Amino acid sequence: MREARAEDARTEARRLIRDLFGEERPDAVTLLGEARAVLGADRVAHCADLARGAPLTRRSTELAALAALLVGTRDLGEEWWSRARGEKLPSPDEVLRTATAIDPWTDLTVLEMLAAWIADDAADEVWGQPFAATDLNSWQAEDRVELPEDALPGERVLVSFDVGGRLDAVVVRRVDDDLGSNLDFDSLRYSRPAEAQWSWGVAAGLGPHRLDGEEPDPYAQPVDPAAAETLRAWSLRHGASAEEVGEAWRVRGDVVAAIEQVDWMWRSGEWFAWWRGVVALVDGEPAQLAARLEEIAAAS
Repeated sequence: MREARAEDARTEARRLIRDLFGEERPDAVTLLGEARAVLGADRVAHCADLARGAPLTRRSTELAALAALLVGTRDLGEEWWSRARGEKLPSPDEVLRTATAIDPWTDLTVLEMLAAWIADDAADEVWGQPFAATDLNSWQAEDRVELPEDALPGERVLVSFDVGGRLDAVVVRRVDDDLGSNLDFDSLRYSRPAEAQWSWGVAAGLGPHRLDGEEPDPYAQPVDPAAAETLRAWSLRHGASAEEVGEAWRVRGDVVAAIEQVDWMWRSGEWFAWWRGVVALVDGEPAQLAARLEEIAAAS
C-alpha cells in the first residue's frame, strides 16, 4: 500500500513534468539548458553555483526550485526579475546576485526563496490577491478566516494556504444569523511554478544530478566504508531489497542512488534514523553520522 502511494506520487509528478516541460524524466543537464534559454546564461550560472554549493542530498531541491523559476519566468516574463517587491526590498535579480534571502523567507535557501516568490506572484497573476491566509495542517473547514465587512452569503473569498497555493472560502449564514465561511477543498489549486517545483523534485529524484564543469566529481568521492556497510546491512535486515540498495557503497553516488531507490519514507519510524545516517554519510558530517550509528545500534 505504501509503495503504491509512492509510485502514485511519482506517476503524477511525471505527468505534470510532461505537461510543463514536454518530458517525463527530467535531468539537470536538460533543466539547465532550458533555463538558459528563458532566464539567460548569467542568471542560470548563479543558480548552478548555488546548487553546487548545497549538500548533495539537497541538490535536487535546489534544482526543483530552478524548475519553478523557469516555469514562472515563462508565465510572468523576464521583467519579473527586475521588479522590486516594495520600496525597500530588492528585486529578484539583486537577491540572486547577492545570494541573500529576505523576509519572510529567511529560513529558505536563496533558490527556494526565489521559487516561493515567483510561485506566489504567479498565483496572484492568475487568481488575484488573496484576502486571507490559513493553515491546512488542520482540515477543519468552518470559519477559518475573517470575512470582508461587505461579504454576502454565497460569495467566495480567495484564501492562500501555502506557497503558490489557493482555495476558496464560501460565505454562509449560520443558524444564529451570523455570517461564517466553509473552506471549499475542491477548489484547492497551485500555481504552475509551485507545481513545477514539486513535480520536478519527485520525478527527478534525489540523484545523482551531475552539473557541468564539476571537477572533481562530487559523487565520486569515497565514503567511510565501515559506516556505509553498517547502514547498507541495516537496510537489508529491515526490509529493503538487494536491488534497491545496490552493491557495496564505495562513493557518495552509490549512496545517493540507494537512497533514491529505497522507499524509506513509507516504512516504520525507525527508518528516520537510517535516513539521517545516510544523509550524514553523503554530506560528510562525521558527528551526525556517529550519533545516528549509535541510535541505530541501540535500536537493533
